[in-house]
Amino acid sequence: MSWTCGETVEQQAYLTRFLLDYTAASLVGGTFLRGVLPTRDAVRVVTGTGDAMAPDALVVYEVPLMDDDDEPVTAPLVLGWARTLAAGDPPHPDASVMGMALVRVNTSAVEPAPPTSTDRVLRVLRTLAWPSTETPPSPPLCGFLLDQEDGMRLYIAVEEANGLIAVDVRLTGALTALLAALPTLVHEKERWTPDTDPHCTHAIDLTAW
Repeated sequence: MSWTCGETVEQQAYLTRFLLDYTAASLVGGTFLRGVLPTRDAVRVVTGTGDAMAPDALVVYEVPLMDDDDEPVTAPLVLGWARTLAAGDPPHPDASVMGMALVRVNTSAVEPAPPTSTDRVLRVLRTLAWPSTETPPSPPLCGFLLDQEDGMRLYIAVEEANGLIAVDVRLTGALTALLAALPTLVHEKERWTPDTDPHCTHAIDLTAW
């Protein structure tokens, strides 16, 4: 996947930041967020049970980044649509991506679920503990996928890559050092390798770093 539109990257990063909490707080019932996959014109919300990682146990809801008035969709709306769909009948996939069922969402036909008490609590805590800033994180995190028990895939926008770099990391080991080095490591082109993931241009394996 190749795209460099600054506004698109900014929106993907904003949606990812907002949705992160729902890896721990359920979307609805026993369904949790298992990933956010960035594409040029949509955000793909990956859902499953709290420990689901196998592709056939996950459902991906693809939500357009722009609404019917050609305005950027907001993160609370994306959350509401995902929650409504996850609470409904089992979906009929339109396609698949990386082995996961893919459902393309017609947002005009889906009523977003209203905010829950957890949503309101998180809004207060985010505002006080993580106030908005004029300087966004660099490089921007535009998505992630919980794809293994001791690791995850991060999607990071790197300008010279003309798109996103997928970075595979472990969740144990020298994590503090890795996170400090990550902004530099993603720019080291000798680490870039081809990958079949349609959500990135290159991949970096840092699981042994």
